Amino acid sequence: MFDSLAVQFVVLWAVIDPIGSVPVYLAKTIGLPIEARRKIALNAVLIAAGILIFFLIGGQVLLESMQIPLPAFQAAGGLVLLLFALTMIFGESKPEQEMRISSNLNELAVYPLAVPSIASPGR
Repeated sequence: MFDSLAVQFVVLWAVIDPIGSVPVYLAKTIGLPIEARRKIALNAVLIAAGILIFFLIGGQVLLESMQIPLPAFQAAGGLVLLLFALTMIFGESKPEQEMRISSNLNELAVYPLAVPSIASPGR
């Protein structure tokens, strides 16, 4: 039982990646008051937890109801990651839109903190 629990903890740690999420949080909340930073962090964690719990409980049911086999879903995810990587390599991003500071704190808690930083597909 301990081995299974340890494996699940390591997988969850890899998916959540708290060490990788901290720099994103710090960069996006620089210059904000401490109360706003706390509110953003709490909202991001709650939203990410909701997303992770939803897909933990309903992910397999959702795929089965749409008759999508897991290997096909994994292959599609790999293709999406390939397209993102190619975009990053060839410089097709829009840095002025990515670097803007959102005036809506809830929007900032959802993207980029809750998704994809905390509730990510794993690495």
